[in-house]
Amino acid sequence: MSTSYEQINELNEEITREYHYIDAINAETRKVIVGQEKMMERLLIGLLTKGHILLEGLPGLAKTLAVSTLSRVIHAKFQRIQFTPDLLPSDVTGTMIYNPGERTFEISKGPIFANFVLADEINRAPAKVQSALLEAMQERQVTIGGQTFKLEEPFLVMATQNPIDQEGTYPLPEAQKDRFMLHLTIDYPSREDEQEIMRRSLSENGFPKVKPVASIEDILKLRKLVRKVYLDEQIENYILDIVKASRDPKSARLGELAPFISYGASPRASISMAIAAKAVAFLNRRGFVIPEDVRNIAPDIMRHRIGTTFEAEAELVTKDDIVNKILDKIMVP
Repeated sequence: MSTSYEQINELNEEITREYHYIDAINAETRKVIVGQEKMMERLLIGLLTKGHILLEGLPGLAKTLAVSTLSRVIHAKFQRIQFTPDLLPSDVTGTMIYNPGERTFEISKGPIFANFVLADEINRAPAKVQSALLEAMQERQVTIGGQTFKLEEPFLVMATQNPIDQEGTYPLPEAQKDRFMLHLTIDYPSREDEQEIMRRSLSENGFPKVKPVASIEDILKLRKLVRKVYLDEQIENYILDIVKASRDPKSARLGELAPFISYGASPRASISMAIAAKAVAFLNRRGFVIPEDVRNIAPDIMRHRIGTTFEAEAELVTKDDIVNKILDKIMVP
């Protein structure tokens, strides 16, 4: 389906009209979150595209604060689940509880029934608990006692993993990781940002309180707008070339990467990259996707979808190295 310049211009104007919601959300969250612009942008991308986020970072980098703050500014419900080895699937999804007074079983919904769910240290819980969460993420519904309940939109899961402390953990299988749209790694704040965090924490007033500046209905409206963002066939082919190069590097003249890749990205990578690139364009106030939008988001889409060999580990070749070499080699339209 072709899209005319007039249609793109109309879409640009519509984005400009509705962008005040994004401006307000960003301004409000910055009252509390210092730095971490990339994490906040990725959270917005997940929110606008129905994409869940797997986040790797050390403790104390504002992961919980970021999600809870974003939920408050759009007047949504937030729940944090601390994953532990003794957690049960029913602790996440909910269960049936007997009411002795009524002599009946009643449904008690679990913390998964929220708009924003922080699954903290997801790799600390057994596979059956991880599976219960990931099934809810995929199906966007939960079954308790034979009854199925739809999860309210927006529904965004941000699962965290500690990249250092891996003792006693249950690593996520690759097929489960594939259900996350983005795999984001976060680093320490800059010196200036950390100084600002320290000053705010020590001040008498502390961090200011945020107020709702948008509603769930506003977010659902913005989601429809993101879907309208124009994706040219040349950009589609660019995305497909990037993903294919991860599966068959020799076809992209990247034969030197073949010994380091055990398997490439799934079709979910292509789908996720297309919709996420639309969100990147939208956040840059554009009604059309450019190659730079794809390059911006590709590492976070591909990072958890590529398998590396023992040879890669021995040669200290990371998944990010592989993705960056693919992006450098594939011709930009």
